[in-house]
Amino acid sequence: MKKTKIAVIGLGGIAQLVHLPILSKLNNAEISAVSDKSKPNLKSVADKFGIKNRYVDYKELLRNDDCDAVIISTPTSTHRDIAIDVLKAGKHVLIEKPVAKSLKEAEDIKKASLKYNKSVMVGMNLRYRPDAMLVKSLLNNKEIGDVFYIKASWLRKQSSSEKWFMKKGEAGGGVLMDLGILLLDLSIWLLNYADVSAVSVKNFMHRTKAIEDSSVGLVRLKGNKLINFEVSWSLLSDKDNLHLDIFGTQGTVHLNPLRAYKLINGVKIDYSPSHSAAGNKNLYKKSYENELKHFIGTVEGNVGITSSIDSALHRMKLLEALYKSANTNAEVKL
Repeated sequence: MKKTKIAVIGLGGIAQLVHLPILSKLNNAEISAVSDKSKPNLKSVADKFGIKNRYVDYKELLRNDDCDAVIISTPTSTHRDIAIDVLKAGKHVLIEKPVAKSLKEAEDIKKASLKYNKSVMVGMNLRYRPDAMLVKSLLNNKEIGDVFYIKASWLRKQSSSEKWFMKKGEAGGGVLMDLGILLLDLSIWLLNYADVSAVSVKNFMHRTKAIEDSSVGLVRLKGNKLINFEVSWSLLSDKDNLHLDIFGTQGTVHLNPLRAYKLINGVKIDYSPSHSAAGNKNLYKKSYENELKHFIGTVEGNVGITSSIDSALHRMKLLEALYKSANTNAEVKL
C-alpha cells in the first residue's frame, strides 16, 4: 500500500496526544519528519515515536524532506508564515484551528494556496465525531423538519498548559479562539452553512487578564435561524461538558449523549440510536482519526476538503465580529 508521507511542525500537546499517535498507526500514512524549536522536546518526542528525521528549523525540514503534506500545530501567531512557506515548498497542509490570528492572515494563506496550487485544510475535528456525522445525516434528511434553533455549550478546563496559549499576541484570543470557533463551526456546518446576519456577545475575564475565559452570545443567521452559545474555561461544573440541543419544527436532537425525538401525530417518539455512534472508541480521539484519514484522502485526491480554507475565512469573519461585539457592547451586523 502506498503511504502518504506527512511531516509535523510543532510538537506540543495536540501533536503528542493526537496527531503522532494516530498517524503512527495508520497503514496508509508515514511520519516522514518532525520539527520543533525546542531541542529537548524535539529529541524526546522524536525518540518516543521512532522518527529519524528531525529538525529544529522547519525551513530545513521543507528543504530536505520529501513529504507530501505537513501538519502545522504551532502557536497561532506562527500559522500564516509557516503555512505560506509550506505551500511554497509544494506541500499540502493541515493547520490546527484557528487558521490564523486574523482574517487578513487567513486571506494571505488562501492567496498562497491558489498561487502554489496546493490545498489547505483547517482542523475542525468536531465535524468528524461519529455522533456529529450521524446528526448531520438526520438533519439533511429532514428527520426533525426545518432546524431553527441550536443551543450550544462547551465548558471545560483550559485545554493547553503551554505558556503561549495564554498570551494574546501569540494565541490571538481566549476561549472564543479555543472552544468557540469549534462549537460555532459545528453548529453552522449542521445548518448547511447558513449565512450569519448578526452577532451579540459578552466576554468575561474572571481568571485571565488579556484574554477572555468565558463567552456567552447569540448568532443570528439568515432564514430565521438562531444559535445561542456559551463557552468557558472557568465556569465551575462537575465535569467538562459539550452539549448541542438542536430544535426543528418536527422534533429535537441532542448531542453528547446522542438522543433524538420526533413528533408524529402529536406523539413524541424516541428514535435515538440504540448504541453509541462511535462504538468503543473515545469520541475525541475518533474525531481526530477521522479528520486525519480525511486529510490523507484529500492529499491523495480521493475526496474533497470539507473544512477548507474558504470555510475558515468565514469563521474568521465571524470571530472578528464576535470580538467587535464584545468590545463595543453592541450587536454587530455582518
